[in-house]
Amino acid sequence: MRLLLVGPPGVGKGTQAALLEQKFGARQLSSGNIFREELAAESDLGKLAKTYMEKGELVPDEVTIDMMGKHIAAAEESGKGFILDGFPRTVNQAIALDKLFEKMNLTLDKVISLEVDDEEVVQRLSSRICCSKCGEIYNKRNKPPKVEGVCDKCGGELFVRKDDQPETIRERLRVFHETTQPVIDYYDKAGRVLHVEALNIEATNAEIIASLE
Repeated sequence: MRLLLVGPPGVGKGTQAALLEQKFGARQLSSGNIFREELAAESDLGKLAKTYMEKGELVPDEVTIDMMGKHIAAAEESGKGFILDGFPRTVNQAIALDKLFEKMNLTLDKVISLEVDDEEVVQRLSSRICCSKCGEIYNKRNKPPKVEGVCDKCGGELFVRKDDQPETIRERLRVFHETTQPVIDYYDKAGRVLHVEALNIEATNAEIIASLE
């Protein structure tokens, strides 16, 4: 199984990838997590990426592709495939990924576009609160802490991250529509996209699984 999950911030890509990994055994490959792993391990690719980041520059696509390719190959060795989460973010990255797959003799089985209204994203993310100590995430709407402002797990103080401020969320959505929406259009031309309205975790997961079985 080789899947790509794509959608705006706050749509639930990570949640669905984790559920699909649990169901099918395919490895969840989050670009953000992979970057952090490579940096922490001080691998050659991690060190190379760090040289750009320290200058405040974007990591070039070829470095990102090499990093993702390393983890895709490892996932393929398991025999159960992978679920890409958060990559590719641009059409250029999607084209580079296709070239990588061609070299590796791989094809994507399906691209799953998780879709919700922008204002729903703003409501979801602006309701998130995070523990300053352990990083546990809560949601004022559907996963509130037992005691307001206090983490259930460690008793740490809860706060709203800068990324989850409404004005920051709207800017992230603008960037998504400008740079990542064209990725969905790119795969749509090849007829590989399943469009799913992602309003409910369980219903969304059931629709995805039904399309795969």
